Amino acid sequence: MAGRGSRLRPHTFTTAKPLVKIAGKSILAQLIKDAVKMIDEPVEEMAFIVGDESFFGDKIIQELKLLAKKYNSTAIIYRQLTPLGTGHAIMCAEKSLSGKALIIYPDTLIKTNEPFDKEADAVIWTKEVENPEAYGVVKLNEKGDVTALVEKPTDFVSNLAVIGLYYFKEISQLKKQLQKVIDENLMNSGEYQINDGLLKMMSGGKIFKVGKVSAWLDCGNVKSSINSNKEMLNFHSNDKLELISNNIKLINSNIIEPVFIADNVVIQNSTVGPHVSIYKESHISDSKLENSIIGERTEILNANIKDSMIGNNCKYNGNYKSVNIGDFSELI
Repeated sequence: MAGRGSRLRPHTFTTAKPLVKIAGKSILAQLIKDAVKMIDEPVEEMAFIVGDESFFGDKIIQELKLLAKKYNSTAIIYRQLTPLGTGHAIMCAEKSLSGKALIIYPDTLIKTNEPFDKEADAVIWTKEVENPEAYGVVKLNEKGDVTALVEKPTDFVSNLAVIGLYYFKEISQLKKQLQKVIDENLMNSGEYQINDGLLKMMSGGKIFKVGKVSAWLDCGNVKSSINSNKEMLNFHSNDKLELISNNIKLINSNIIEPVFIADNVVIQNSTVGPHVSIYKESHISDSKLENSIIGERTEILNANIKDSMIGNNCKYNGNYKSVNIGDFSELI
């Protein structure tokens, strides 16, 4: 999670992209929750690979430590100070690369209920897509083993796109191969990539299997984050999760579910929903909100908006139909 999340600006000027909240929780918190449930084993350690201290400072590090503690796990912080690719980022956590492990890219949300093969040397999670030529996909043999990784194939290889979630029965095997990638200076577009380490493992005879997810939601930019908020609210609603706090103040207003509404939110003379997330201590007055994300301690007045993303500690009083403003902004 060392990147700056430039496609999700202005929200990532003040918040690391994996900590942006979607449908009630941060992207990272939801990924970890689903991963812990999926592996169904104690998690001894969570290694977070972050960027430099100027952006990933004490507040973020504390949040990561609390997140790990929630699962009786220990947070270990590593820093990737130079953006040299996914393979390089993983090797920044070299001291943690032993035993069974998951590697997770925390910029998408997933849903899966399928078991996976823990006896395989590695598992690569995928999602069936209609346009595989736009993705990196896996190539399978007749046994269903992964034999190659193909980036944006011009000829059909498979429709199983790689989503950025991996299991290793012994992750030191990946460490060994990524070290070879670095020693050989095997770079793509100036970066060391995880795929080159995975391909070396495959060529060495390691068995790779496929895991499949039912949903794969991008949170890379504002539009996709708003859509992911919508889809996650639908999932949570179907799972009968409690999405509306008991500690809100509703005055002459209408809620159209599914929505997420946090503690101490005040909604007056307004209609909220569907597919709206509002975070703690925000005030909504004389407004209509649909398919939008509203941050903490934000005041919305006289608005009629949809497909919008408004940050924390903002004040908005305008007549735009769609708006995107970051933390500590005023548009009045």
